[in-house]
Parts: sequence; C-alpha cells; structure tokens
Amino acid sequence: MDVIGGLNKNATRMLTGFLLGTFAMFCIIKSGIFLLLMMYLFVFVASREYVKILEHKGFYPSLKVIWLAEAVFGLIAYSQRYDLTALALTAFSILSFIWVLFRGRQPYIANAATTVFGFIYCGWFPLQIIFLRELSSPKFHDGLGFVVMMFTTVLLTDIGCYYAGRHLGKHKLAPIVSPNKTIEGSIGGAICAILGAMVIGYFINLEWYYSLIAGFLCTTFAQIGDLCESLIKRDAGVKDSGESLPGHGGFLDRTDSFIFTIPVMYYFCKYFVFSNDFLTNLVNSIKGLF
Repeated sequence: MDVIGGLNKNATRMLTGFLLGTFAMFCIIKSGIFLLLMMYLFVFVASREYVKILEHKGFYPSLKVIWLAEAVFGLIAYSQRYDLTALALTAFSILSFIWVLFRGRQPYIANAATTVFGFIYCGWFPLQIIFLRELSSPKFHDGLGFVVMMFTTVLLTDIGCYYAGRHLGKHKLAPIVSPNKTIEGSIGGAICAILGAMVIGYFINLEWYYSLIAGFLCTTFAQIGDLCESLIKRDAGVKDSGESLPGHGGFLDRTDSFIFTIPVMYYFCKYFVFSNDFLTNLVNSIKGLF
C-alpha cells in the first residue's frame, strides 16, 4: 500500500507540474493580457499563502493592501510604465502604515513591515517577468528567449541539486534552514543550470559570456530564493506554504526559486544584454590586451 501510495503521489506531482508548466508557457508565449492574468493568479494565491504563514508567527499583514498593490504593479508592468514604480512603492508603503493606524492590530510595526515586504516579495518581484518578456532591441525581437532561459536554468538547478545531492551530498549547505540541502547538490545544480543556459544562448544567438553570466545568476538566485522561502516557513513553524498544488504543496513551495531570479534576470538583460555596451566593451578591451 505504501508503494502504491508513493506512486500515486509521484503521478499527481508529475501531472500537476506538467499542467502548470504547459499553462505557464502558453501564457508566456502569448504574452500581453494572458501573461498579466497568469501572474495575477500567481501573486494573489502566493500572497494569501504568505499571509497564512505569517499568521502562524503571530503577525497579521493586510492581504487587502497587498492585493491592491499587486493589482497596480501588474498594470504598471502591463503598460510598460516603469517610471511609475517608485511612486507606487512609496504610496503603498505609506498605505500599509495608514492601515495599521486605523484598522490594524498588534504587533503594529511588524504588521506594517510584513505588509510592505509581502507586496514586494510576492508581487513586485515576480511581476517583473512582464518587463522581461517585453524587452526588445535590434538584435532581439523580444525577451521570450530569455524567459525560456530563466525557466530552464531554474528547472535544471532543481534537478541538478536533487540528483547531485542524493548521490554525492555530504556537506550541509544550510543545516538550520534546510537540512536536506548540501554543498555538493548546490554545485551540481549550478553546473546543470549554466550548461543549460549556454545551450539556450547558442540557439538565441547570445554571446557565450552573457549566457555564462545569466546561467550563474539564475542558478545562484534560484537557490537563494528557495532557501529564503524555507527560512520564512521554518521561522513560522510550518512545513508547506499551502495546499494549492496537489503533490507540490503551495504556490510558494513550487515557485520560490523564481521570486529573486525574475528581477535579477530582468535587470541583467535590460542593462547589459539589451544595451549591449558595458560587457561587450569590457570583453573587447580584454581581447585587445592579447
């Protein structure tokens, strides 16, 4: 019975992962309103899980303020009005304290702070995938290839970490936060991710050094994102962020690796790859020395 139960659990996990991945890729390829609505679904559910986690800790951030902020952030990204970002972040940070002032409960400062952190962590960070998808330059028509690269490197990081850690893992990476993760697993995941980024970079005609850096950044911040979500759960004394995804736990459990990776990939592409100035000139200067 245990074997059958394990097989059923794995089958459910694989089916959920396949359906979620297919849905995500469809929305990413279609872009526009499809990507916006998909991201709204993700950030709204993830935020609800985040609030539930913190309630176990005795904190009570405002889910309504978080959702409202995320709705506005999504419209900013959809309309490509990055210039409104600072205004929105400032306005909703102030609103978080106004909410505590009139509607909040103790602990007041912690509730206001976790509300601000909530709409940044669960909302603004992942919603920047819309900016990444819509990047364009004379060389690259849009950012689709880079979104695919990011998703692939994160997936390969998870796979590489699991198998390298399972067969080679001896030294704990973060024993207090995540006892099962090992340094060997982390290195294995990084190698797989960087190789995957190099392959995808070849097909989208990206310079090898950009692919190398992108792969390194994605795998590094994917693992940091995973550990940070584990830190939040462990501090609150919960095992899973929720039960939204059968076989996977909650949305945050499945997508934590993307939360930091998305903004890092976006800024790297915007200021280095698509501007095509800084690193190219640096590499050419180094070549000139030889």
